[in-house]
Amino acid sequence: MDFSFTEEQLMLQDVARRIAQEKIAPSAEHHDRTGEFPLENIRLLGENGLMGIEVPAEYGGAGMDPIAYVLAMVEVAAGDAAHSTIMSVNNSLFCNGILTHGSESQKQTYVRAIAEGEAIGAFALTEPQSGSDATAMRCRAVKQADGTYVINGKKSWITSGPVAKYIVLFAMTDPEAGARGITAFIIDTDRAGFHRGKTEPKLGIRASATCEIEFQDYVAHTDDIVGKEGEGFKIAMGVLDAGRIGIASQAIGIARAAYEATIEYVKERKAFGAAIGTFQMTQAKIADMKCKLDAALLLTLRAAWVKGQGKRFSNEAAIAKLTASEAAMWITHQAVQIHGGMGYSKEMPLERYFRDAKITEIYEGTSEIQRLVIARNETGLR
Repeated sequence: MDFSFTEEQLMLQDVARRIAQEKIAPSAEHHDRTGEFPLENIRLLGENGLMGIEVPAEYGGAGMDPIAYVLAMVEVAAGDAAHSTIMSVNNSLFCNGILTHGSESQKQTYVRAIAEGEAIGAFALTEPQSGSDATAMRCRAVKQADGTYVINGKKSWITSGPVAKYIVLFAMTDPEAGARGITAFIIDTDRAGFHRGKTEPKLGIRASATCEIEFQDYVAHTDDIVGKEGEGFKIAMGVLDAGRIGIASQAIGIARAAYEATIEYVKERKAFGAAIGTFQMTQAKIADMKCKLDAALLLTLRAAWVKGQGKRFSNEAAIAKLTASEAAMWITHQAVQIHGGMGYSKEMPLERYFRDAKITEIYEGTSEIQRLVIARNETGLR
C-alpha cells in the first residue's frame, strides 16, 4: 500500500494550511462570537481553488481528486470549523450533484460561479418535520400546463441559506411515488417567491449562517431540473455520500486542533511539581486521542481513495464519517477535561472546538443513520 501523496495534493494542502493559519484561525474567535459570515475569507478560499477542489478546470475548479479534498478540508477545519462547513457545502453538496447529474449549461453557469468563489451555494433537503426521513418532505413542485413548476413549502437548517445565491432544492413532484417522486431543482434566490427566515442561533459553527427558507409560488423551469424528474432522492443520497467524506475531514480537523493544543498544554502545565504530561492518566488520554485521530484519518482517506477510483463508496464514507465524528467529540471532550478550568473558558479555543465537534455527529446523516447504512450494507438486510 502506498501512503504517500502527490506533489499536487501536497501543494493544495499547503495552500489550505497557509490560509487557515494566516487568515482563518486569527479571525475564528471574532466570527464565533459575533456570528458574522466570513465573506472575505470565503472569497479567498475560492480564489485559491478551495471552493471547487474536485471541479474540473473547464468549470472553474482546481481539477483535483477526493484525496486532495480531504487534505485541504482538514487544514481549513483545524483553523475554524465554520469555514470548513461553508467549504464542504460548496464542494460536496452543491457542486458534486450538478457535476454528476447536471447539464453542460448548468455546470458552466452554476458550478463555475461557486467554484471560483463568486457566489455561495446551498443544499436544501431537510424540512421542519423531516430530517433523517427525507421521503416525508412536504415541499411540492407542481407541474403546470406550460411546463413550468410552481414550488411551495419550507426547508429548514439550510447551511449558507442566509447568503446563498444558488440552492439545490429537493421537492416532491409526484407524492404518490414516494422516494421516486422527488425531483432536484436549482434555485436562484433572486427570483420572486423565494424567502429567507431568521438566522438560527447555533451551539457551534456559528460563523456558518443557517436559516429556514420558504417558497411561495416560486416558478422553476424545466432547465432548472438537475438530472431528470423523479431522480431527486437518488441524487440526494449520492451527494450525501460525498458530503460524509467532507464532514469526516472536518471532524478530523477539529480533533487535530484540540489534540495539538493539548500536547502543548501538557508539556507546559505543572502540578505537584511536574508537567501534567508525565502523569499516567494524562498519558493514557493522549494515547487514546492519538489512536482515534489516526484511525479517523486513515478511514477517511480510504473512503476518498475508493471514491476517486470511481467505485461505490457509500459504506466507506459512512464508516469514515461515523468514526471521525465520534472521535472528534471524544477528543475535544478529553481536551477540555485535561485543560481543566482553562478548557471551559472562552479565553482559549478548546470550548469552541468542543461545541463545533458536536454537529459532525448530526448533519450529513446522524451517527444513528451511519450505523444503519453500515449494518444494511454488511448484512444485505433492509
